[in-house]
Amino acid sequence: MEFSYLMVAAVVLSAALSIEAYKLQCLTRGGAVASFAVGAFVGVFASINAFFLLTIFTIAGFVATLKDFDKKTEEGLQEGKKGERTWKNVLGVGLPPCLAVALEALGLLDPTTFAVMFVSTITVAGADTIASEIGVRDKKVYMITNFQRVEPGINGGVSVLGTTISTVAALLIAVLGWFVLTESLGWMLLVPFAMGVLGNILDSVFGAVLENPGYISKYTNNCSTALIGAFIGVAICLLLV
Repeated sequence: MEFSYLMVAAVVLSAALSIEAYKLQCLTRGGAVASFAVGAFVGVFASINAFFLLTIFTIAGFVATLKDFDKKTEEGLQEGKKGERTWKNVLGVGLPPCLAVALEALGLLDPTTFAVMFVSTITVAGADTIASEIGVRDKKVYMITNFQRVEPGINGGVSVLGTTISTVAALLIAVLGWFVLTESLGWMLLVPFAMGVLGNILDSVFGAVLENPGYISKYTNNCSTALIGAFIGVAICLLLV
């Protein structure tokens, strides 16, 4: 690995953003440390494009969290006490892209396969965060396993608004993510898009079947669904390319 000033800039920017997110109460102290670790790892071992992509969607997640925050707080639908995320939240969505970066650094992924895996993890996490933070405003929520009406915010609950936002967000993230990472547009970006949609469906299914009974935490749910989407995306990529 060759040293570059871009690596230093990425580490410094990760630190600055993590500190600012902590000051804005978007992250707890542990969350800020975890955010810095994830950002610095990607900044050092991946391309500047990958680091930029991760940064953009981290910021987008914070923006989605702060949208209509007062209303979400009144209804008890906010993350944490003030919308802040802990180290568990950060690692739940941060470990999958870090794994993709590690596999590429070890020479186990070619550029196209890495792009599919990395963008898929970002798409699953980003679409889920945006759908959860905005779609929670829909009062007509149904349990994904039996489609009976449930309260907004419950694990496994889906709505028309949330599903629509999730699908649109997955497409936008896949398009932008693929363009940023590969500096091109092609039909292969449909793989991360499909994985984003699949990952969000799995997130709801796992929430209903595994998270509600207490078998897994929401952090494990977030991490596992992103990894499943990423590895299925890689498998599709290997079959098609």
